[in-house]
Amino acid sequence: MNDKSKRSSVTEESVRGFSSSIDANSEIGLKLKALYSALQEEPIPDKFLDLLEKLDASERKNNKSLDV
Repeated sequence: MNDKSKRSSVTEESVRGFSSSIDANSEIGLKLKALYSALQEEPIPDKFLDLLEKLDASERKNNKSLDV
C-alpha cells in the first residue's frame, strides 16, 4: 500500500465518521425540539403563577414608594 492510498482511506473513514456524527446530531436535535414543544404545551403551575403575581405586586409597591 502506498502513501497516497493510505491518505485517501483515512479521508474516507473521516468522512464516514463525520456523516454519522451529523446523523446523530440531527437525531438529538429532533428529539430536543419534540421535548421542548411538549413542554410548551404544558400549563404553567399555579404555584409559579402565584409567585409571579407576588413579585409584580412587590415591584409595583416599590415603584410607588420611589415615585413619592
